[in-house]
Parts: sequence; structure tokens; C-alpha cells
Amino acid sequence: MKTVVSVLYGWIGILAVMLLASIILTLLLRFTSLGESTLEVATLFISFIALFTGGLIAGLKAKNKGILVGAITSLLFTFVVFSYRFLGLHLGFSVVELVNHIAYLLLGVIGAIIGVNLSSGEEESA
Repeated sequence: MKTVVSVLYGWIGILAVMLLASIILTLLLRFTSLGESTLEVATLFISFIALFTGGLIAGLKAKNKGILVGAITSLLFTFVVFSYRFLGLHLGFSVVELVNHIAYLLLGVIGAIIGVNLSSGEEESA
């Protein structure tokens, strides 16, 4: 049960970063000369930050099993994106998107491992 709660906290973190980033990108597109060509790179970078942050939050909450918690958080994100693309847009994953989602998986796991280590450091000092 603790793993599920940790993954949900990680998801809330991912959604919060994505929401904040989309508001900032919207304002930048509206009020600056930023073109839509740079939007793809910015979106990819923000997604990397969001998955790392979500893994970090999930790892902090779980306090153990960082690899498992980070992997579940990232794979759930990949499943939701794939479901949207497949069911809503009738598109599959290309090789580039597959590589991106493997990077998401690795960043989520690394974030969760760091989160578990940070949370165990707090317990030792307390």
C-alpha cells in the first residue's frame, strides 16, 4: 500500500511540474518572440525534469524500494501517454519516442533512488 501511495505522490509531482511548465511556456509563446520550433526541445526537457521530480517525490515518500517505485511511476506515465496516442490519436510509438520513454524510465528510477537515499539520510540524523 505504501508503494501505491508513493507512486500517487510522484504522479502529483509530475502533474504539478507539467502544469506549471505549460503555463510558463504559454506565457512565453504569447508575450515573446519564442517560436514553436523551440517548443519541442523545451517540452522534452521539461518532461525529463517532471519525471525526475516525480521519481524523487515518490522515493522520498516510499523511503525504500527506489528502483521499483521509480519504475512504476515512469511506466505508468508511459502507459498513459501511449494510451492517449493510440486510442485518441490512432498513432503508435516511433523509435524516437521509444528512446524518450526509456530515458523517462531511467530518470524516474534515478530520481526515486536519490529520493530514497535522501529520506534515509533524514532518518539517521533524527
